[in-house]
Amino acid sequence: MKQNTSSRPTPFAQTYFHGTKADLAVGDLIEAGYQSNYGDRKNARYIFLSATLDAAIWGAELASGDGPGRIYLVEPTGLIEDDPDLTDKKFPGNPTMSYRSTHPFRVVGEVSQWEGHPAEQVQTMKDALAKLREQGISSLNE
Repeated sequence: MKQNTSSRPTPFAQTYFHGTKADLAVGDLIEAGYQSNYGDRKNARYIFLSATLDAAIWGAELASGDGPGRIYLVEPTGLIEDDPDLTDKKFPGNPTMSYRSTHPFRVVGEVSQWEGHPAEQVQTMKDALAKLREQGISSLNE
């Protein structure tokens, strides 16, 4: 488990991102227990964040919904842990620096300018995820 260390004084702060299609405002909380942005859209047991902008871009691009993808700067309010879908169970280490939590994240800002992946790359990823669902392979987070 990774501990939220924002209460300790330090000249450096870890930046975390959350990609979604939800329209949020600074100060809003992102909480578990609501319909997931992904997969079968079940009520989410966890919420997710990443320390890399690229992983958040994927989150924004792959999220369900019709709105534009959005990327928020978030601050964890409790413990976070490695996301098992993107760590040692599937990839060595945690190359995307992706984490999950049952504790809320507070929105502290929004990344207003970012460049998405090429449309064909996004479609390839969506097709691969659909194929996994057809095979009955789902997230380790459910």
